[in-house]
Amino acid sequence: MTLILLTYIGVGLVAGILAGLLGIGGGLVIVPMLVFCLNRQMIPPEFIMHIALATSMSSIIFTSISSFRAHHKRGAVRWDIVRRIVPGILVGTFLGTCLASRLPSTFLKGFFVAFLYFVALQMLLDKKPAPSREFPGQVAMFGVGGGIGVISSLVGIGGGTLSVPFMVWCNLALHHAIGTSAAIGFPIAVAGAIGYIANSLSAQGLPSYSLGYVYLPALLGIVSTSMLTAPLGVRLAHSLPVAKLKRVFALMLLIVGTRMLVSLLG
Repeated sequence: MTLILLTYIGVGLVAGILAGLLGIGGGLVIVPMLVFCLNRQMIPPEFIMHIALATSMSSIIFTSISSFRAHHKRGAVRWDIVRRIVPGILVGTFLGTCLASRLPSTFLKGFFVAFLYFVALQMLLDKKPAPSREFPGQVAMFGVGGGIGVISSLVGIGGGTLSVPFMVWCNLALHHAIGTSAAIGFPIAVAGAIGYIANSLSAQGLPSYSLGYVYLPALLGIVSTSMLTAPLGVRLAHSLPVAKLKRVFALMLLIVGTRMLVSLLG
């Protein structure tokens, strides 16, 4: 158990930096590492992906607070955009958890692998949408937020890989898109955590120290360090070549996704 807790602490260190640096909430790292650790702990396989997704979203609650506060101090959060997209985010994320709770773990794992490949290729190709339009009206923003929320809940992320390209497409500067994405990650994580807990309180066979699908030892280990390292990631985002770092991260995602795919097929 000590080794497992140390692993969770290490996951939190990396997730916090990535949350601030890339505006992705760290979920793309947290979920695969949780799957690995939960497998080592002999958790029933039918629960592993649900626990990984729920615990990831719960940890992003705390990571996003630390991250968006650091971005806010630098004036990089567009709160007017956050207010417009949050209603759709909350509805979409909660509905997504209701759907995910009824899907088999193998499907969720396959969907996550496909999403990893999508994000990795997006980063490697470095194809940014042309900033060719303005933000849509409130109804369309609700729909966009709902879509981001549903997908985020199915893969346990804070939505940055979806919200950042959308905001860049709508003529928002990249550093503002990353900062605003960090703030959007908070309502995604809150709605996701509540949704997963509400849909799993009656589940039988979950590991000890669980609140529904949220595995509390993992949550504690990740949060204890991610909140400390998220501001470091923000500072790095304003001083390092983020585009080059994204390519390295993309290669790592491809490796992780391939390993998960092999285990799924096996």
